[in-house]
Amino acid sequence: MIKLRNMLLVGLALAIAVCLIWRLRGSKVDDFAGTSSDPMSRSVRKSQPAFEASIINSYPEPASSTEGMVYIPGGEFSMGSLDPSNMMCGGDQPMNDARPLHRVYVDGFFMDSTEVTNEQFEQFAKATGYLTVAERRPTREEFPTAPEENLIAGSVVFSPPPRSVPLNNHFQWWRYVPGANWRHPTGPDSDLRTRERYPVVQVAYEDAAAYAKWAGKRLPTEAEFEFAARGGLAGKLYSWGDELKPGGKWQANIYQGVFPVRNGDTGEDGFKGIAPVAQFQPNAYGLFDVAGNVWEWCSDWYRADYYSALAQEGRIARNPRGPSSSLDPSEPNEPKRVQRGGSFLCTDQYCTRYMVGTRGKGEVRSASNHLGFRCVKDRPQ
Repeated sequence: MIKLRNMLLVGLALAIAVCLIWRLRGSKVDDFAGTSSDPMSRSVRKSQPAFEASIINSYPEPASSTEGMVYIPGGEFSMGSLDPSNMMCGGDQPMNDARPLHRVYVDGFFMDSTEVTNEQFEQFAKATGYLTVAERRPTREEFPTAPEENLIAGSVVFSPPPRSVPLNNHFQWWRYVPGANWRHPTGPDSDLRTRERYPVVQVAYEDAAAYAKWAGKRLPTEAEFEFAARGGLAGKLYSWGDELKPGGKWQANIYQGVFPVRNGDTGEDGFKGIAPVAQFQPNAYGLFDVAGNVWEWCSDWYRADYYSALAQEGRIARNPRGPSSSLDPSEPNEPKRVQRGGSFLCTDQYCTRYMVGTRGKGEVRSASNHLGFRCVKDRPQ
């Protein structure tokens, strides 16, 4: 598949915009060759190791603290996910790229307790004059074959159809919107008034990395994100435990109702779209929204077979930084980074990647209105 923005600019805006989000959130057909006829898929399913207990570092917490961040002690844990399609509320996607389980060690680090907010990103934009990818008009050099009238800055926005539709056609609920960017998340008629404490969205990977550098931080590795999201718990389905709604109470901002048409009559979890940060209970490490709300960029390149490569080494992976290059079998020419945590659009009808240990991915210069990030900082030596 040709890159989203290229195809958009030659006149296929709608189709390609949807393909982008489909890639970002994952789908049954590009889930690490996730069909029963795929030999690698069969081998992954046959040999699933069990979760082992996590070993949490006992080093004392650093005396120095960082505002808005919590300390994650680090340690050794089993990384990855069992096949969620075999679980209640696990959806119908096997997510083979999140297996096999493998042992990983990460050093202690600090992590933002919430996603980066609009208020925080605005401080960065004002201080630096930075323009995000979605705010920049595509150039003739980037897209030499595109008609001039299609060289329009914008981004992808979730647009629910008026009635129920088959879930095998994702083109029906995404569209490219000229003028959509972090200041105008759903298009030029939207703004950030009263949304200062909402997660910033419509940020491509390079936008998130630029903010992190300005803030004296960095983006988390995939291993760091999962260790932190687990909160010291080993092998749980969610960042809060094994029960989706303990005591009948929602623990994350995800999608209820009939996807993609109606997110419940009022949004059963309290929100029909993105929620302000920190509206649900934090996990055991004090992190909010590491499941649901908005997807979050990680620094690792995405490869569908990366976990298999680590497992074949037969040793504990220490502070893994991801593969040296990207490879998604469904789109081998698209450079992609890992995304974690799922979003307010995750549902067991279509995508349950808010389950801890599962993975997402996204083309590095693409953005959407359900994609944000948070930062980490190394523990002082």
